[in-house]
Amino acid sequence: MALAAKRDTRMGFAAFRRWAEDRPDEERWELLDGEPVLMSPPRERHQRIVMNLAGRLDALAEPRGCRAIPGLGIVSAEQDDFVPIPDVVVRCGPPLSDGYAEDPLLVAEVLSPSTMSLDRGRKIDFYRTVPSLRGLLIVYSDEVRVEVWRRGPSDWTVQALGPGGSVALPELDGTVPVSDIYRGLAD
Repeated sequence: MALAAKRDTRMGFAAFRRWAEDRPDEERWELLDGEPVLMSPPRERHQRIVMNLAGRLDALAEPRGCRAIPGLGIVSAEQDDFVPIPDVVVRCGPPLSDGYAEDPLLVAEVLSPSTMSLDRGRKIDFYRTVPSLRGLLIVYSDEVRVEVWRRGPSDWTVQALGPGGSVALPELDGTVPVSDIYRGLAD
């Protein structure tokens, strides 16, 4: 019995980039396992956390010639069919000519209940393949909790922080109190 060959229709980064150029500016798309996925508008609580975190990270990054930027796509040579857009990216070097970074120093994902399994699963696996990445912050929006993933000499470590904790950021020579991330939010 003959079997029809199944063609791989997953999109790679170059094809995704061309495809995304024609999308309206107000749409945000990620490439997840070769499929373009439209991101829904975030809730106000989520955005407040992003703004608090981006401000604190930028204040630490700027004196080192780096900056914290919301909404950049992350590209890895190891996974051409996966281009996530974390909530905050810290990178150094000259400004990018487009919205895609190959050299993030630190990324932060603010979890929404609807994206928690993707953000804590597949995206963490992806971020661990990015050679320049030193740290990953997973910030919960529905509770005061931050997971700090850090690249070690042979593997990644993870530390969970709650109220009263502080995120140590040796790559930026500073810390961010967890309370600052959730500033202005009622529990």
